[in-house]
Amino acid sequence: MALTTFSLFALGRLVARDYAERVRLPWFPLSLLSAGIFVAVTSEFLPIGLLPQLTAELGITEPQVGLLITVFAATVVVATAPLTQLTQRVQRKRLLIGLLVVFAVANLLAALAPSYAVLLVARVVGGAAHGVFWAVVTPYAARLVAPERLASAVAIATAGGTVASVAGLPLGTLLGAAVGWRVSFAVIAALVVVIAALIIAVLPPVEHRVADAPRAARFSSVRDATFVPVMVLCATVVLVTLGHATFYTYIAAWVIDVAGFGETDVAGVLLLFGAAGAIGVAVAGVLGDRYPRALLPVLLSGVVASVAGVWLVSDSPIAVVVLLTLWSAFLGGVPIIFQARLLQTASLALRDIAAAWITVSFNIGIGGGAFLGGLVIGAWSVEALPIVTVVCLLVALALGSTVGVLARRANTADQISTESAAS
Repeated sequence: MALTTFSLFALGRLVARDYAERVRLPWFPLSLLSAGIFVAVTSEFLPIGLLPQLTAELGITEPQVGLLITVFAATVVVATAPLTQLTQRVQRKRLLIGLLVVFAVANLLAALAPSYAVLLVARVVGGAAHGVFWAVVTPYAARLVAPERLASAVAIATAGGTVASVAGLPLGTLLGAAVGWRVSFAVIAALVVVIAALIIAVLPPVEHRVADAPRAARFSSVRDATFVPVMVLCATVVLVTLGHATFYTYIAAWVIDVAGFGETDVAGVLLLFGAAGAIGVAVAGVLGDRYPRALLPVLLSGVVASVAGVWLVSDSPIAVVVLLTLWSAFLGGVPIIFQARLLQTASLALRDIAAAWITVSFNIGIGGGAFLGGLVIGAWSVEALPIVTVVCLLVALALGSTVGVLARRANTADQISTESAAS
């Protein structure tokens, strides 16, 4: 009896230890992926902070500087899905290293660009690498952890995007103002090389190919049982990002013209907005594993309430600051939960290309939101922006609520198909 009790106790300890090892987060490898995202996002938006230096040295206009952002985002939209499809057979670690090398070359080319045309070419090359890198990172992070830690892994791996907004862009701007815009791009290139070297040395390889996936699933994404819920999720991403970008792209104008803040207050408001977003990332990382399906509608509802509140109390500066902070805090975790939901929804055969689709969806929303916001201002006024944002988010909430039902139907259909094939 005593021996049996001891054996059960020992077995329990082994099981507990095995579970602890399985759910432990590989912090350093995930942090390396996050560092890659940090330099990628910093580089993407760096021309915004370097606008005075770029216009002065290259003799270009402000809209031409804006075009550097547009071209980058457009390249992501156009190139990400086909390039991801073309590189599906490439081992993931080698692909990450190759993409970082291309990204380093693009930033070095930007630093040495003798003309605006060459700088545009550098942005196209950087955008192509950026899109595929994003598409690879989240599935890579998911393969480093147990399924129950998926949201935490995605939160860590993608947190570099938030850090880039809060620290990367301001530091790149300060460096450009102090020693020139070319140095900012050169430093980005050097950081990318360091990150690539660390990935070579430390990041464990992962197997991304699904050996037993049906031939049709490997070669025809449309035939995959999870294709429809993945597409609905991507459409939801477009609507959420579209609504956010419609207002946020012109937030400085709204804060000054509608809320009555001074021009010198805008930087502080934006800094607070970015810091609050970091809180949202942390919360999503902690709660996303426990409540992967319930958290997304809660966060989106919080964004809707915050933006609607900003519109209603625009004459109260303190209330505006509080509600802008809440908007960012709720929104900060939304991209992470979207990424986690995608990885939970897509089949293993569809996961990598689906990650490319969601990257494209985010960029469509960003570019489309800036365009839609301009139309709203031209047709009505800056004051109408929050109303359009709320409408987009409400539609997104309704559409997003169908993803779970569609995913369950897809899983049932997939199980039936598998059982039929087995028999």
